[in-house]
Amino acid sequence: MTVSTKTFSNRIAIVFDFDDTLVPDTVDSLLASLGIDALKFRQEKNQPLINKGWDKILARFYALIEESKRQNDKITQEYLAKFGQELAPFDGVPKIFDRLQQRTHELNPKVELEFYLITCGMVEIARHNCIAPHFKAMWGCEFSYSDRNGIEFLKKIVTHTEKTRYLFQIAKGFADYKDDGKTFVYRDLPPDELHVPLTQVIYVGDGESDIPCFSLMNQEQGTAIALYKDSTPEEWGQELTITQSQRVANLAPVDYSENSELMQSLTLAVEGLCKQISLQQLSVGE
Repeated sequence: MTVSTKTFSNRIAIVFDFDDTLVPDTVDSLLASLGIDALKFRQEKNQPLINKGWDKILARFYALIEESKRQNDKITQEYLAKFGQELAPFDGVPKIFDRLQQRTHELNPKVELEFYLITCGMVEIARHNCIAPHFKAMWGCEFSYSDRNGIEFLKKIVTHTEKTRYLFQIAKGFADYKDDGKTFVYRDLPPDELHVPLTQVIYVGDGESDIPCFSLMNQEQGTAIALYKDSTPEEWGQELTITQSQRVANLAPVDYSENSELMQSLTLAVEGLCKQISLQQLSVGE
């Protein structure tokens, strides 16, 4: 590479949210498996805690833990694993990974396409889902279990803003983050040491928890794609009150069929980055 040209990476990362992006809401689905009406549960169990100042994520999981205890520790590690195995992704989701990999290879065989998952939900469920093998890494909330193996407390929480931490982690190639003073995830790295620059990250999410990631993608010139369902694009934007810095490259319905707007958006985003990398490869004669 000459001193006149930019450093670059041969990698592209697509980062997905989980709940209501790739699968139905996992807490609502889990409550349904326990015979509980999810809407009524949110109104009677979650909302009173939120009204008292609880964080929304902590309120949601505290109420779920209390319900599990009320049902004699019904939600165990094994229960979550089995639930994850049986949870069906949205139609078409299992096919998207190979389709995008194939398109990447057609455009530039030297480009590596990686998939990651960051969720404010239960990563234990995602790890046992049928699509789990496609992801290089997954992060989300995790439980500590009691002596009876029921969910007892959260040992790891991923908040809305903390999702961005894992985007930095992906960019820097840290397989695991440990706050030992040596691998601080926000420290600067020279461009040629990055695993994948944030400019070559595509983030896909559906709602409030994804807004900080949308902002970071705008700030770092990455690509953000938002999803909506059971509403219109106008209603989605009004509900979340999206600001200028949080706008996305496209807002598409949750539809993973081959020729859908969402798949066209993902494919175009990948194609654009592949061609950009191909241009940069000319500088080193690849």
